[in-house]
Parts: sequence; structure tokens; C-alpha cells
Amino acid sequence: MITANLVIVEVVMDDFIRGEINAEIVEEDDSSIYLSIADIMSSLLMFFALLFITTLLQLAQKDAPKRVVIGNVVGQMKSNNINVKVNPETGDVSIQESILFAKGSTELKPEGKTFLRSFIPVYSGVIFSKPEFEKEISRVVIEGHTSSDGDNKTNLQLSLLRSASVYNYIFYDMNFPTKAPLSQKILAAGRGEIESDKKRDNPGDRKVVFRFQFRSDELKKDTVKTSL
Repeated sequence: MITANLVIVEVVMDDFIRGEINAEIVEEDDSSIYLSIADIMSSLLMFFALLFITTLLQLAQKDAPKRVVIGNVVGQMKSNNINVKVNPETGDVSIQESILFAKGSTELKPEGKTFLRSFIPVYSGVIFSKPEFEKEISRVVIEGHTSSDGDNKTNLQLSLLRSASVYNYIFYDMNFPTKAPLSQKILAAGRGEIESDKKRDNPGDRKVVFRFQFRSDELKKDTVKTSL
């Protein structure tokens, strides 16, 4: 009887020990799984971080030619004493209404024509001064802008006719070295009161803007879409 009991105890102990060993093996397997998942997550985070950094570097490289072009426009305007406002971020050149037109008129003033004869050769000269500048600037848009005074339809028509007047004077009444290639890049558009101060009639909103469209900006959009 004692022998039988000892056998039973040994079997129970053996099963208990075997169960403990199996439990340890299961725990080790679970730990390995958790570690593998953590490693995968860390690798994925590192991959996306590197991808993000690479994208930022690519965007910065693509933005460099644009900065150089804008810097040259600003420099040439200053060195030639041409009184215009140049946006350092976009390169937009704003010419106030008072320089070019009488209020409500679409006909260029004599002093407006004089201004364009001094401004356009310098502005266009920057665009075609280097092959990389010419390549970087895909389009130049002459935009007419008005204040919020009056109705939207009239302002839109006024802005379009003003930009057309500037365009026509440049290409039908002026001569300058880069006239032919500039004609392939430039177009006229009316923006009306879209960008004006809606709360008041701000004279600063009545202007003509020469706006660059940069190839690097187009590539930047494509890069962002590809990354997403």
C-alpha cells in the first residue's frame, strides 16, 4: 500500500514538474512573440521617420532654385531703383494702381507706360539671365486686382481689362531683348476683389501683380502626393 502511494506521489510530482516546464516554455514563446512585434513596430517607426526626413530634404532641395530667382528679382529691383513691392516668399511683384491707372480706368497713364518701360526689361532679364532660372519659372501671370468697393462682376471685369492693357502694352508697344521668350511664358488674368479686404475699401488692394509659377512648386506637390 505504501509503495502504491509512493508511485502515485511520484506520478503527480512528475506531472507537476512537466507542467511547470511546459508553462515556462509557453511564457518564453509569448515573450518572444511580444518582442518580435515590438521589433517590427520599432522598425516601422524608424522607416517612416527616415522617409519623412528624406521627403523634407527633397523638398528643401527643390525649393532652392526658387529662392535664388526671388533673391535676384529683389536685388535687381533695388539696384535699378524700381519702386515695387516684392514678396520674399513667392516672388510676387505688386504695382500699385496709382502708378499705372487712374481710379476706375483701364487705360494706362503716361507715367504707367514709363514705369513699364523701366520695369519689364529688368524683370524679364532676370528670368532669362540663366538657363536654370528660365527652366525654374514655368509661367508668369499678370494679375489685375481691385478693392472690395463696387460689385464683384464689375471689379472682375475691371481687373481683367487692366491686366490685358498691361499685356498689350508690353508686347505691342515695347521692345526689349527678351520679349520673344517672355511672350511664351506670360498670360493675363483678372482676380477682381478675391484677395481684397472685405471690411473696407483698401487702396492697397487696387494693383497689378506679376506672379511667378515655379516648376519646383509643381514638383513639390507631386513629391508630397507620392509620399502620401
